[in-house]
Amino acid sequence: MAARCVMVLGTTSGAGKSWLATALCRWYARRGLKVAPFKAQNMSNNARVVAGGEIGSAQYFQALAARAEPQVRMNPLLLKPETDTHSQVVLLGQVDEALTRMAWRDRSRQVWPRLAQALDELRAGHDVVVIEGAGSPAEINLQSSDVVNMRVAQHAGARCLLVTDIDRGGAFAHLYGTWALLPPRERALLRGFVLNKFRGDAALLAPGPQQLQQLTGIPTVGVLPLWRGHGLPEEDGWFGVDTPPVGPAAGGGRESRTVAVVAYPRISNLDEFQPLARLPGVRLRWVRAPQELAGADWVVLPGSKHTSGDLAWLRAQGLDRAVAAHAGQGGAVLGLCGGLQMLGEALVDPHGIDGNGPGLGLLPLVTAFERDKVVAPARETFGEVTGPWAGLSGVAVRGYEIHHGHTAPHPAMAPGRAVLPRGLGWQNAAGNVLGVYLHGLFEDAGVQQALFGARTPGLDTVFDGLADFLERHVAASVLEDLIR
Repeated sequence: MAARCVMVLGTTSGAGKSWLATALCRWYARRGLKVAPFKAQNMSNNARVVAGGEIGSAQYFQALAARAEPQVRMNPLLLKPETDTHSQVVLLGQVDEALTRMAWRDRSRQVWPRLAQALDELRAGHDVVVIEGAGSPAEINLQSSDVVNMRVAQHAGARCLLVTDIDRGGAFAHLYGTWALLPPRERALLRGFVLNKFRGDAALLAPGPQQLQQLTGIPTVGVLPLWRGHGLPEEDGWFGVDTPPVGPAAGGGRESRTVAVVAYPRISNLDEFQPLARLPGVRLRWVRAPQELAGADWVVLPGSKHTSGDLAWLRAQGLDRAVAAHAGQGGAVLGLCGGLQMLGEALVDPHGIDGNGPGLGLLPLVTAFERDKVVAPARETFGEVTGPWAGLSGVAVRGYEIHHGHTAPHPAMAPGRAVLPRGLGWQNAAGNVLGVYLHGLFEDAGVQQALFGARTPGLDTVFDGLADFLERHVAASVLEDLIR
């Protein structure tokens, strides 16, 4: 028998679909069921490496919550924005140049059979598939080319929950308006409304849920309180402008280190910084202006989906001078993947992949962009590392590579010092500037211990916490009925 399908829809982006789908994956898995996540199409620059290529980070974490091996069928179509009007298209884990060039609606018609096949194959091998929608199912301008919301729900015969962010205001209008814009055959798939991010006196909600049920016939099955510290990485967006420390630092003080991460427009894999917000004594700051670097101990240039474009943005804001001044005063600077490329002397693009241009000149390196994209897991061991990063010396690290291009020493300059094999890590002579190609550095428990003297709770603890929270606020009978 094909798996039962539970689908999480949202009234808007950011309503809580990914969070709720992850909690459902662990809740059903804890009942001994074989569970898989699925999202037909994801638009995000946060991606993880799995067997066969890359998928959106949300489905990667949902698979781990489901106690399943992440695979490309769980997110068969991934759109990675490079500009406001252009995205790289990844189909079943691999970049597809033909689909990337294709118009949106033409692409939808082309890919739907592959998406449906991926879902059918997951259903054939599992008891439950937890499906996540995208944006809102009531985006009527996109209904004719829908491949991620109600077309998927109908194909799977999914029982659907519709979640809304009540903290934004207008939650009942969002729920009713979404229901009203769906045709009757699609409304029939809705089984319950969920109010997310609620704070205040729950008694004040009445008679809203009751009136909404009278209008739609659909009950409000859950009211989830606002919970900031659940530990699941956000799929998109920032974690906050300034995240206060969660506890005493390893040395006994309240705060030992302020880490400023530059949030340029095409930032990628920002979810890998979530552990910094949970490490004792660490203050995580997201910056977009030079003055916001004041008082930072470390400055981090994260990954980028469009390195040359984000480097141009960095210069337009004056952040290039601010980062150089921080480094010139001996301050610690770390570049990850695209950030490493920015730290070098130049970007060379013979194939028109990203763009040419000068780098920040903080590492004696040159990056040449290549046609083929590197997508691979990585396990390496740091060599000798000096300066503020000295704790990494000899530390084995697990991470992943997702990048175009190869970075090597500038032929006319004194070489930087390699700190990782295969050109994956470099350091300047002074030791305060470090660049590495590995994503997932701060998620590695050994790196956390080496740099901060503490470790964050494991992901299993986080996933169990999500399932426990869900069980406190949604009746188990409701969750069981969804798959009965």
